[in-house]
Amino acid sequence: MTRTVFPFAAHDVSALARALKSELAAQDCKLGHVQTLNLLARAAGFRNFQHFRAQFDAEEQLQRAPEPPPVLDLQKVARIARYFDHAGTLTRWPKKQSHGELCLWVLWSRVPAGREFSEKQLGELLAVHHGFGDAALLRRALCDYRMMTRTRDGRVYRRIEQKPPAEAVALIRALAPRLAA
Repeated sequence: MTRTVFPFAAHDVSALARALKSELAAQDCKLGHVQTLNLLARAAGFRNFQHFRAQFDAEEQLQRAPEPPPVLDLQKVARIARYFDHAGTLTRWPKKQSHGELCLWVLWSRVPAGREFSEKQLGELLAVHHGFGDAALLRRALCDYRMMTRTRDGRVYRRIEQKPPAEAVALIRALAPRLAA
């Protein structure tokens, strides 16, 4: 027979002890197993053991429930896609910080994972994917937004592996056909 374990915790041990003392004082005979469970549950603030167990089961179900899908602002994704030309090249740097961050995620996705780059190599890679000639801005921004790391002396850059936000994923997918063309 398998037993389900129900963790028992009390926010205030002193209140638990007082409640147990008064519950035990009200008993005139030896307690059985179920009576002891009910006594402990009441001392912890539940009506009885079934109430305690139902609360535990409900909390466990809520923790296992899948997270709702993120709400995407597809109009924002479409607006930001306009910063890229027909070939998927970033044509200009956005004035809005939130737009710039999503553009950086696109560039981040084009940096090969698991490789180290010198400043020059990363600059050359970024030059292929932007058309406004400021690879230094992009390198700094990628590090500032924690998409890449660089050594203290700035000689070695490495992509930080992480999951992009949902809007960035939508933008990367929207721009993918432009790269293939």
